[in-house]
Amino acid sequence: MSKSKKMPSITHSVFNFKCPRCREGDLFVAKSSFNYKELTKMPKNCPVCDQVFLPEPGFYYGAMFISYIICGFWFLGFVGICIFGFDLSVNTSFVLLALMVAVLFGWIFRISRSIWIHVNVKYDPSISKKA
Repeated sequence: MSKSKKMPSITHSVFNFKCPRCREGDLFVAKSSFNYKELTKMPKNCPVCDQVFLPEPGFYYGAMFISYIICGFWFLGFVGICIFGFDLSVNTSFVLLALMVAVLFGWIFRISRSIWIHVNVKYDPSISKKA
């Protein structure tokens, strides 16, 4: 009996910044979202299945809306917890928020792009079995 390769989940693919079509190739050149010099660099195509990562000009404008949603809810909740949960002042809460934004900027940028391309490109299990 031959071993069948387990299909990677969409959640694993999105959060590990993998290609949406084969779920194996990397979406970004740099592995870490803390590498600010190569934060936005993406290969033109997936090294595994040759999926184009920039299908058309302006493709990732939709990712800005995803980023806005993530940031809006997360930051509102963070400031609310700081003010009402820890009884911090508004100024202190926003200083902490600014520090958090500086640290999480790269991850938010990448996760919103990853979600956007996964919404628009379908998984093809036949490609990952060939590789």
